[in-house]
Amino acid sequence: MDGKLLAEKLLAYAAAHLYLREEDRDYTRNLLLSLLGERAAYTGDPGYDASAESVPDALMQELGDFAVAKGLCSEEGRERFCVSVFGMLTPLPSAVGDTFWRLRREQGAVAACDWFYGLCVKNGYIQKTAIARNIKWEYEDGTNRLEITINLSKPEKNNKDIAKALKAPQGEKYPACLLCKENEGYEGTATHPARRNLRTVKLTLGGERWFMQYSPYAYYDEHCIVINERHVPMNVDTRTPVKLLDFVDAFPNYFVGSNASLPIVGGSILSHEHYQGGLHPMPMHGAKIGKEFRSARHKGLRIGILDWYNSTVQCEGEDRAEVAAFAAEVIETWKKFDCPACDILSHTADTPHNAVTPICRKRGDTYIFSMILRNNRTSEQYPDGIFHVHPEYMNIKSEGIGLIEAMGLFILPPRLKRQLSAVEDILCGKAPYDPAALADPAHDLHVHAGMIEKLVREGLAPSPAAAAERVRGYVNRVCAGILGNTAVFKNDDNGRKGFATFLAALGLEEK
Repeated sequence: MDGKLLAEKLLAYAAAHLYLREEDRDYTRNLLLSLLGERAAYTGDPGYDASAESVPDALMQELGDFAVAKGLCSEEGRERFCVSVFGMLTPLPSAVGDTFWRLRREQGAVAACDWFYGLCVKNGYIQKTAIARNIKWEYEDGTNRLEITINLSKPEKNNKDIAKALKAPQGEKYPACLLCKENEGYEGTATHPARRNLRTVKLTLGGERWFMQYSPYAYYDEHCIVINERHVPMNVDTRTPVKLLDFVDAFPNYFVGSNASLPIVGGSILSHEHYQGGLHPMPMHGAKIGKEFRSARHKGLRIGILDWYNSTVQCEGEDRAEVAAFAAEVIETWKKFDCPACDILSHTADTPHNAVTPICRKRGDTYIFSMILRNNRTSEQYPDGIFHVHPEYMNIKSEGIGLIEAMGLFILPPRLKRQLSAVEDILCGKAPYDPAALADPAHDLHVHAGMIEKLVREGLAPSPAAAAERVRGYVNRVCAGILGNTAVFKNDDNGRKGFATFLAALGLEEK
């Protein structure tokens, strides 16, 4: 391997994709030669067409191989080494911010976001090749639609781990968490991912300092994370609607939403306030208002119950202040609302249980603000959560149902790629059905024993393709069922009465 040639290829890539200026080329070359342990520059034609590269994967692989072979890093540290080099080749955060906001002023939000997203792909922060390996499909369920992804790069978390992280002492490590602003440029460690190629843009939301970055996992198109500069816990209160409205005013091309701020019904990181958004039209965005209500205080708003799986109040209107006021009323009223007949208690002693998942977007001049009502209470029958995934579905998904899944995009654990394939083999007769073996907790398919029994009882599939279709259909129904579990007001007489009581507490009357 020739380190001098590798340096020239890196320079060519940076000039083609990372905005390396000609006047900075010699300086950057010398930095690279020093890092690669070379004393002189390559003098021939590198024979490398950087413009043909859409992602840096091949070049990163070559860089990592070289670094390990030359003893510049260990095999364990190769990712950190590669990310460090590409971080050095990426424009400084100040330059990124200057370009982003110039594009926003001169060409609009779409142009600015396209540029920023493209930079994060080209410098390897957004792992586009890994994302492309995810398994995806859609499920048309009557008038609604779900999107289902087996995410091959995302480890499965459980609610106990998430709650433990929220209660863990803060300030004992640097950066304090994966979302903190100090991650930008951080080298990384064996237990903290490398972030030297991370770039963010600064924002002001609700008069507070925030910043936006893209998710390296990118569960959907231009998946962005909007983060408070202060390391403060998640909190959805009367100030939240203004922050979300500020964001969509700045970026009307994106939706934005916040996880609820309680364990079980919140996201996987509750210790640092953040929102998620992006370009992708989420399945919930296609749902219609099923039943409309009128408000004497908010006559300019269209208000109703969304025809969606979970319990969602939505308002639409062009008067931003009126939208913010109504959303704040829903958030505060729900925090104190009790409906024992629907298993909804807002508090047990001083422990709160009600929380809202708010989502905001714009359509032309119209603000659309959706509020998913959540409750994280547990019971003897449902120790993981009354309105959490019920036990019969946990073989498919056991994590909390946060913002993204509540909107209809399911992120399923990577183990399912292997396990569902094995279930398909049993269903089409390629592998034996052995209930005794499946009863062993150590068996990889033990968690799926009930599902397998049910599918086999319906009869074997005539072909592998038919088996795959039946297994996928089972997963589809499970995902819809999970969202039904999260509904605090079920679609029955009792649930409809409870929902009507809550809306009456908001001063709403059915049209």
